[in-house]
Amino acid sequence: MTGGEGFQRDCTIPSHPADRFDPECCRCERLVRYLTETKTQYPQYHCGPVAPFGDPRARLLIVGLAPGKHGANATARPFTGDYAGILLYETLYRFGLSNKPVSVSRGDDLRLRGCRITNAVKCLPPDNKPTTEEVRRCNAFLAAEIKDLPFNSVVLALGTVAHNAVLRAKGLTLNRYKFGHGQTHRLEQGLWLVDSYHCSRYNTQTKRLTENGFFAVFDRVLALLEAQA
Repeated sequence: MTGGEGFQRDCTIPSHPADRFDPECCRCERLVRYLTETKTQYPQYHCGPVAPFGDPRARLLIVGLAPGKHGANATARPFTGDYAGILLYETLYRFGLSNKPVSVSRGDDLRLRGCRITNAVKCLPPDNKPTTEEVRRCNAFLAAEIKDLPFNSVVLALGTVAHNAVLRAKGLTLNRYKFGHGQTHRLEQGLWLVDSYHCSRYNTQTKRLTENGFFAVFDRVLALLEAQA
């Protein structure tokens, strides 16, 4: 797509949900408008729904919030090109879940092992803040991703929005499972939900999320996966 032209289509008719991902989805008018504006401003950017990335047979699904404006929205790979991906990909490499510690672009040879990365909302929202309705509209894709996970899998939610999106995708009551950094929740059918603060610039620079605190979450995730192997 160039010059935003890919979004000049009739979005009054909802795009048909396509399993895990719909590259032509235009069900959220506000997001479509914003992507069109951003494409005009940055014609080299992807500016479209960002597909999940990683091992299709993974037992670990990492769920973020949404593509960053100058990160995944530009590169078309989750957590690639912006600050939030630095700690995440370094951690994945440290724990043997990636072959490289840095994600540069879709054209590099980075590979994930045993994990996939996705977002609660697949399109860039203004100010990185999707509305509740936008999260709900995108939830069918996350539900399909979770449904495809093998038995005895783990979902790692980065932040409250991702946590709640996972619960909605499973049809579970939100107030039954409270978000908390490092919290572990047994859901159903062998599925675990683990919470972490999002690895955003704000959280890491304010030390709300430390490197060691993030590593501790992955220690817990891998322990769960190994216990259920």
